[in-house]
Amino acid sequence: MLTKNQMLRFTKMNGAGNDFVLLDNLAGDLRLSREQIARVCDRHRGVGADGILLLEQPTNGADFRMRYYNADGGEAEMCGNGARCFARFANRTAGPLERVSFETPAGLIGAELKGDLVRLEMSQPNDLRVNLKVPVGGKTCAAHYVDSGVPHVVVPVEKIEEIDVRSLGSALRHHSMFAPRGANANFSEQRGPRMIAIRTYERGVEDETLACGTGVVASALIFAATNESDGPIDVLVRGGDTLQVDFKRAGDQFSHVTLTGPADFVFDGTIEI
Repeated sequence: MLTKNQMLRFTKMNGAGNDFVLLDNLAGDLRLSREQIARVCDRHRGVGADGILLLEQPTNGADFRMRYYNADGGEAEMCGNGARCFARFANRTAGPLERVSFETPAGLIGAELKGDLVRLEMSQPNDLRVNLKVPVGGKTCAAHYVDSGVPHVVVPVEKIEEIDVRSLGSALRHHSMFAPRGANANFSEQRGPRMIAIRTYERGVEDETLACGTGVVASALIFAATNESDGPIDVLVRGGDTLQVDFKRAGDQFSHVTLTGPADFVFDGTIEI
C-alpha cells in the first residue's frame, strides 16, 4: 500500500465522457486503500474521475486482469466505458495489440481496437426482468431490470430531459427490490426505430454520469426485448456521444453482445498521495 507523500503515476482517460484514472499494476506492488482511491477521484482535491482502473497480471489465461473501483473507493464488477479505456491503455502499456482479453468479476471480456474506437465483447447478460412495478415516492414506476455485468434498472420515459435523474435515480438505486447489491438507474427515451437516448444514475459515483457503458448495454437490451427489435441499437448518452450495441436475440435471450464506442487519452501525470 502506498504511504502518505508517495508519488503515484497515472493516465487520465475518458470513454464518452465517463472519466477514469488508469494505473499500471503489472508488477503487482500497488495497493490503494479505499480512502486513497476516493482522494484520487475527488474533483477538488485529486485528479478527478468517476473511477480508477488497474491493469494487472491475469490469473485465468486472459491477457490481463482489469480491476475497477468507483469514486467512493468500492470495487465494482464491471464498467463498459472503463473497459474500452482499459483496452487502449493495455495496448499502449504492453502493446501494440489489435485484440486483448481481460478478466473481470463479471466474466471474460474481449476487445478489438479500431483507432480511437474499441469494440467490446461483453459477458453474457442475465437476470432479465421486464414489466416491474416499483413503488417510489408514493407512485408506481414501470421499470425493467437486467444484469449486463452490473445490475441495471431501466425506466422508459417520453421526455428524458424532464426527469429528475438525481432524485429518482437515487431512490431506484437504493430500492429494496434490488437489495443487497443495489442497481444503477437508467432512463431511456426512444429516438428512432433502433435508437434511444439515455441518462444514468450510477452507484458508487452516486450521481448522474455523462455515460455508463453497462447502462448503455442494459438499456439497449431492454429496448430490444420490449420492442422485439434486432440490433444494432444506437444509444445517445448524456455526454453527447452515440455508442452502438449489437447482439444476437432469440426472444428475450441475448448472446454475442458487443459495445462499440470511443476511448480517449486525456493526459499523464503524477499525484502525491
